[in-house]
Amino acid sequence: MSNGRCSIGLARVLCAGFVLLAAASSQAQETQQQDTRTGNFFQRLGGYYKADWTGKLPGGPAPERRALDAPLNSPPFPNSDWGYGGSPAIGVPDGNAYPLMTALKKQNSRTKIYGWIAPSVNASTSSTNNFPVSYDIFPNRLELNQAVVYVERLPDTVQKKHFDFGYHFTAFYGIDYRFTTAKDYFSQQLLQRNKKYGFDPVLEYADLYFPVKEGLNIRIGRFLSVPGIEAQLAPNNYNMTHSLLYTIDPFTDTGIIGSLKLNKQWMVQLGVSAGHDVAPWSDDRKPSAIACLNYSTKSNHDNFYACANGINDGKYAYNNLQHYDATWYHRFNAKWHTATEAWYMYEREVPNVAGNVSNPVATETGANGAFCAAGQLRCTAPEYAVVNYVNRQMNPKLYLGFRSDLLNDKKGQRTGIPGKYTENTFYATQYIGSTILIRPEVRFDHSWDRRGYDGGAARNQFFFGVDLIYKF
Repeated sequence: MSNGRCSIGLARVLCAGFVLLAAASSQAQETQQQDTRTGNFFQRLGGYYKADWTGKLPGGPAPERRALDAPLNSPPFPNSDWGYGGSPAIGVPDGNAYPLMTALKKQNSRTKIYGWIAPSVNASTSSTNNFPVSYDIFPNRLELNQAVVYVERLPDTVQKKHFDFGYHFTAFYGIDYRFTTAKDYFSQQLLQRNKKYGFDPVLEYADLYFPVKEGLNIRIGRFLSVPGIEAQLAPNNYNMTHSLLYTIDPFTDTGIIGSLKLNKQWMVQLGVSAGHDVAPWSDDRKPSAIACLNYSTKSNHDNFYACANGINDGKYAYNNLQHYDATWYHRFNAKWHTATEAWYMYEREVPNVAGNVSNPVATETGANGAFCAAGQLRCTAPEYAVVNYVNRQMNPKLYLGFRSDLLNDKKGQRTGIPGKYTENTFYATQYIGSTILIRPEVRFDHSWDRRGYDGGAARNQFFFGVDLIYKF
């Protein structure tokens, strides 16, 4: 066979067979693609999931990329690039496809509607409360952690010729709302009523992209607190539960932050917010500075990210944490990588709740006091923490990992019980297609100085849990 033509005899018969097989394969691929794009809404939606779960989802050429080479495979990992907050990944294209958008025949739209449902179940040696394990604080039960809908348009940050813009709106419901709530964003659900389930508009912002240097993005609105390995949104994390470090640090900020890529390796970020976890109209608002520096090696096998986050006078208010954070990612090879984060935080003039003063200052609703020295009405409450992840890709749909974590809540202002805490967690994430994640884990927690678990009844806590994330 030469140049697509068959010769005589046996070669002609073999050639004809190959041509028929190729035609059949092409027709099968075309039919599979039609299954995801024809029929009514429900047929298209079902066709997408069927193709995804059977590995027959139509693919396309890789979109153009201007950033450093991606260090990770996603899936199975949550992201292919090392993470930073306050901006889309500059120079990285939006190549995502979603079942709902395909079913709506809007798969090529710049504005995308998508989301997920994430229930979980756990078994714990605690009976009252799993905290400071999060977000699964309710022991020995099945719960809906998150039901989330995104409406999103990402700016085109690959091109360097013209201005572009994006926006993001989130509807977030479930038990996890208690860890995303910001004061005066529907916060009465938690702070006044302590509702088990609640709603939170956790992310509402606009992105303005300018072709300055390697790209400048300005984000305005409510966004995730910029530093850190973990995020509130379930699919963006390595495993089901959160580290001790992440459980008690800031969650969201409302303000403006600029992210400037100086070149492919260096990025600087500067911003100002109303303070951590408060709305700009809250009586706890305080102008707060954000400054970060991000650096990657040329190979992109190492990334360093340091932030001074939410810096102001540091006086006691709702979650007015003075937060200094550093993160290091390292890729050993195509299968192994590690992620390490450490922070130091404090608040000043925190009311004493140790019971060793005769006229204690009242604490603010939803904001803990500190265990100060005898006779002190107020004191500075510091804490520090460090966490490390080690991850191993087993195949394109599965990875295993181990997380170890230390928290020293020196005055008990973040956990309610002062002292040192550690946790060690083994976890796995298994994908079904690209739209279902199953994430089992087993975890052991220990409080070293006092009984810090099960509402102050135990030093140790064994925990087994599994969640399922169903994307649409």
